[in-house]
Amino acid sequence: MSSSTPRGTNQTYCSSSGCAFCNTPTQSRKQQKHMFCFRGVAQSSRHFTSKRNMYNWSSFIRFVSVDGLEYFGQPTDSSLTSAHVIDGCPLKGGALSDRLVRVEKLLAPLAQPPNIICIGLNYKKHASETGMAVPSHPIVFYKNSATIQNPGDPIVIPSIASSPPEVDYEAELVVVIGKACKNATKENALDFVAGYTVANDVSARRWQGNVRGGSQWCFAKSFDTFCPIGPVVVGKDIIPDPNQLGLSCTLNGTTMQSSSTSDMIFDVPTIIAFLSQGTTLLPGTIILTGTPEGVGFTRQPPVFLTPGDNVSVSVEKIGCLNNPVVSE
Repeated sequence: MSSSTPRGTNQTYCSSSGCAFCNTPTQSRKQQKHMFCFRGVAQSSRHFTSKRNMYNWSSFIRFVSVDGLEYFGQPTDSSLTSAHVIDGCPLKGGALSDRLVRVEKLLAPLAQPPNIICIGLNYKKHASETGMAVPSHPIVFYKNSATIQNPGDPIVIPSIASSPPEVDYEAELVVVIGKACKNATKENALDFVAGYTVANDVSARRWQGNVRGGSQWCFAKSFDTFCPIGPVVVGKDIIPDPNQLGLSCTLNGTTMQSSSTSDMIFDVPTIIAFLSQGTTLLPGTIILTGTPEGVGFTRQPPVFLTPGDNVSVSVEKIGCLNNPVVSE
């Protein structure tokens, strides 16, 4: 798959429609202070492959460069200020090139995933803090694709979820499906994974409960900007065991969540096997695997996001996703 630039514009479009990475035009170039960190990913070789890895990148970002065009690339180091361009979609044979460009603005690594599938109540200590029973099967819900937000761009609290405050943070490990997956087993589930990234499963609690939303989760978690992801997708070879990772969330510099993916009730292979029963998980599908203890609504007094806040979500070996909070 290749990208083309219409004459006389500063936007790039993928020549193949429906790609989870390339189906939106690049934003116009603008100056922005990067609000992110990146840690734990070894960049020992620019061209990284293994017998198990079908990709020739070890990690990738999606970004706007100084020329105003959108690219995929493998970052050269932890600063994320430059990257070697990946020609084409990273999940569809995109080739890592020698071309080095500067990063002007980071974008969400996936523009519009075909599905955003989420697992609820998937950490033992989180189930305990909510007073709910440990589920016997994964609790599944979906988020609207318009929830995707870029690193550093604001989480927007809609007016219908602003009074009284109710918007909460949730640090999550994200699985990125790399090839069509149906009826996977626990034993081969990770073969379908391209890599992992970070997400904040932002949630409006009164809409999620009986007060406004009738105890459903999808709408309460699907307001625009309620799924920041990124800044990096890290290849699965960097993370051989996704259930041995630290993850955390800080709010205005104060640690609110600090746990490990080892506390998951259903581990990553189990989740993939469960979701793919009789169901095809398309390439580019992302799976949010649940949040640990420490969410705002369980605290006394409760802690919710308010305009002016800055929330940071981190996962070991992947990086840190930062977003400010504003009102609609």
